[in-house]
Amino acid sequence: MDTAVLWVFIPTFLFVSITPGMCMTLALGLGMSIGFRRTLWMMLGEVVGVAVVAISAVLGIAAVMIKMPTLFLVFKVIGASYLAYLGIQMWRSKGKMAISEDSLESSDASNYALMAQGFITAIANPKGWAFMISLLPPFISQNYALAPQLLVLVGIIMISEFVCMSIYATGGKGLRALLANSDNVKLMNRIAGSLMMMVAVWLLLG
Repeated sequence: MDTAVLWVFIPTFLFVSITPGMCMTLALGLGMSIGFRRTLWMMLGEVVGVAVVAISAVLGIAAVMIKMPTLFLVFKVIGASYLAYLGIQMWRSKGKMAISEDSLESSDASNYALMAQGFITAIANPKGWAFMISLLPPFISQNYALAPQLLVLVGIIMISEFVCMSIYATGGKGLRALLANSDNVKLMNRIAGSLMMMVAVWLLLG
């Protein structure tokens, strides 16, 4: 693969990843509510989802998906409803994601649920599909085999997403620690819940 292409692709996608979006906002909210370590499960689901979208975009599947608005609508409604439900529960300081009044430890939301949350958010984002369709193909050269190029580009995408979500999740963890000093657990839950509901609305209207 042409190294000149990589030197253009890496900063391009890193800039795109670091820009505030649904997944970054979700990482910030979860980092605040359940901490960085638990948020890693959501991040794992998200990077897998982004990889699926990226590979589909190169293989042309995304073009077919975009022509099936009903399928997108189902994904969006399911994902947005789930996130909205979690956000409302957190706002009320209830549910598995909320921080306990008696402790800064959150209840045990399952790792699988966190992974599914990240995966659905990545898959159900129409703008993500459209962006991958427009961004990736120009970086694919017909002079080289497709598989190695796709492997390298998707690897870069996954690493960029992971690094940027880690930055956001760490910021959420820092905010959590700051508010914990004042024992303002309800405020923490409400901020994290609001971020979750913001992602839900964003996903539904996107």
